[in-house]
Amino acid sequence: MIKLFKRIDKRYLPSILAILLLTFGQSVAQLYMPNLNGDIIDKGVMAGDTDYILRTGGLMLLVSIGGMLCSIAASYLAARVAMGFGRDLRRTIFTKASGYSLKEFDKLGTATLITRNTNDVTQIQNLGFMLLRMMLMAPMMLIGGIVLAVSKDGVLSLIIVAVIPVLALIIWLVGRSTIPLFQAM
Repeated sequence: MIKLFKRIDKRYLPSILAILLLTFGQSVAQLYMPNLNGDIIDKGVMAGDTDYILRTGGLMLLVSIGGMLCSIAASYLAARVAMGFGRDLRRTIFTKASGYSLKEFDKLGTATLITRNTNDVTQIQNLGFMLLRMMLMAPMMLIGGIVLAVSKDGVLSLIIVAVIPVLALIIWLVGRSTIPLFQAM
């Protein structure tokens, strides 16, 4: 898989960097919303300050819109990069297959070549999209969540320290059994 993704053209690098920044913006927006909600309750509702509630509610709306725009833009760019990579991969496969002799065509089979050039490349495109969207966001949310938890209550955030090794073990066990299956596929 790594060998395959090393083939990504350098012209996609600016888009990939933009996806990183947009995903970071989306993560920050999602992580900031509970703080704003808490401020509304602590400083607005408890104090009976309607103006503060409205101002902070407006800020929540702006943060939500900003996070949504980051998400849409990152998804759009990730789809473009994944589709472009798929196009490049199909072109490479087609160029390679067009140099085959009739004997090689008979050996491989036309149906197999068509499947490789359609279904398999589509699966790689989908994986690329998921990597650029979900797999980038998860570590950002994890790190941001830990930073926010520690900044809010350092003692209470020790629960996270206890849970992370258990979570890492579960991820490792699942990965250990699924990665060979994925590689075989």
